[in-house]
Amino acid sequence: MNETYNIYCDESCHLENDHQPVMLLGAIWCPVGEVARLSKEVQDMKARHNAAGELKWSKVSKARLNFYLELVDWFLAEVPLHFRGLVVLHKERLNHALFNEGSHDDFYYKMYFSLLSKILSPDQRYNIYLDIKDTRSRLKLRKLGEVLCNDKYDFTSQMIGHLQNIRSHESYLLQVCDFLLGAVSYRHRGLEGNPAKVAVIQHLEKRLGRQLLYSTPLREEKFNLFLFTPREA
Repeated sequence: MNETYNIYCDESCHLENDHQPVMLLGAIWCPVGEVARLSKEVQDMKARHNAAGELKWSKVSKARLNFYLELVDWFLAEVPLHFRGLVVLHKERLNHALFNEGSHDDFYYKMYFSLLSKILSPDQRYNIYLDIKDTRSRLKLRKLGEVLCNDKYDFTSQMIGHLQNIRSHESYLLQVCDFLLGAVSYRHRGLEGNPAKVAVIQHLEKRLGRQLLYSTPLREEKFNLFLFTPREA
């Protein structure tokens, strides 16, 4: 094992009947040895801008726009930090019975597998933290861990050292994941009602040199996006 990484995961519009056109999952990761430093930098940034409370995309406003723009620049400049997002388009097309996908909850974890399996490498070790979803998550997390390890032929499950649900207030990096995934979600839902959020997205797209509406090559490690389109009945 060469290095250990922490992966922090979040979701948006993931409920089956929330009347949203997309479903999103996201992950942000870095070496374990960088977590404390990066977390302290986010904390210091918040303090400089008097951005009290938890960092959330839902809180983005004109009053703290400079903070959110600096946060984008900080993320892009931090070489150890990476983001991957998965966007399920046309969520209304999902037909779990027809395509033998089981329940919507099963589909949710299959998408989590698709998100994480492209990040993991069998010669590294990972601690994975998911934003808590419901009281039944523990058993499903165990199964997700088994499937991820088996996919990499890690039948002794040494690749994933830790897999658990946490609450977002427990991790600054999980909050950064919420922020980045929120930007992707806002863009894909075609929303424009919050000028500060639009400004953040425009700044992020300008810095990336591309829009958030398209998949990136798998080799893109800094800000990777994968768009999934369900089959039509």
